Amino acid sequence: MDGFFLIGYLLALAIAIWLYFVVPAQMAQARNRSRLIWVLISLVGSPLLAILLLYALGEARENGLDQSLKY
Repeated sequence: MDGFFLIGYLLALAIAIWLYFVVPAQMAQARNRSRLIWVLISLVGSPLLAILLLYALGEARENGLDQSLKY
């Protein structure tokens, strides 16, 4: 019985790591945005918030600045 709990715990940990680190980092990289900043947003806020914001903001400008910094 303890083996099932360990497997369940490890599976939940793997899903959490994937959701909090991998998904936002890959989305940020695909949109030319800072992976580190978006992983931190995912950790401080929530992964869903980071994913939705990245989706809504879209591609960053060529000079490396986020579109949210437009004046």
